[in-house]
Amino acid sequence: MKPPVCVLRTDGTNCDLETAWAFEKCGGAPQLVHVNELRTGSRKLADFGLLVIPGGFSYGDDVHSGKILAVELTSFLREALAGFVSRGRPVLGICNGFQVLVRTGLLPYARIGEIAATLMANDSGRFECRWVRMRVEGESVFTRGLKGRTVTFQAAHGEGKFYAPPETLADIEASGQVAFRYVDRSGAPTAAYPDNPNGSLNAIAGLTDPSGLILGLMPHPERFVETTQHPNWRRGLEGEPDGLALFRNAIRYAREL
Repeated sequence: MKPPVCVLRTDGTNCDLETAWAFEKCGGAPQLVHVNELRTGSRKLADFGLLVIPGGFSYGDDVHSGKILAVELTSFLREALAGFVSRGRPVLGICNGFQVLVRTGLLPYARIGEIAATLMANDSGRFECRWVRMRVEGESVFTRGLKGRTVTFQAAHGEGKFYAPPETLADIEASGQVAFRYVDRSGAPTAAYPDNPNGSLNAIAGLTDPSGLILGLMPHPERFVETTQHPNWRRGLEGEPDGLALFRNAIRYAREL
């Protein structure tokens, strides 16, 4: 059975089709669902095995990136979200989706309505679109079997600098919630531009909640599920595209629920 995947979208979402294709390619049954369909009850979040908030510029990123969609989710779908997470169903937020998850409170602590961190404007002061290297850190539903591996994804954002107060940052590190970290050519975590495209503290590119069921990351794994999506594909890339394992892991977990 193919697990149903809710690919949530709204005005300004623009990475939904690519994300849906990545899940379909890895054995899922993605469905594009507008947030208004959940609000009216014509579609139910509980009917899905996995929730993903894809990239883009939801509501034009007015006020703050991801803020309006986050307010919409916490105001009108709080119980549905809480129920979804409490049943052990995975949640993925990519780029703008990561920003939304942080501003709902689902990251870093899965406490809806409690914002403990943020994603700020890039240190460069401009939109950054480049391929970046990341090291996979702790184990989670999404990164199972990938710990220690270096992957390459495309980053494309203007507000991707992860920031949290010192005590929160220390807690995230101590509990192993960092999922991806920007690294340089030698594989070492870095704060240096452009390997770290935004100046994220502790080179954090993605993190999970304590359970490992909720993942958010700024770079786009859905943009590297086909070899030909990589700019150097003609030079003989080795192995499968780096994004596939993340989506495959999520589908495998959802199928076992």
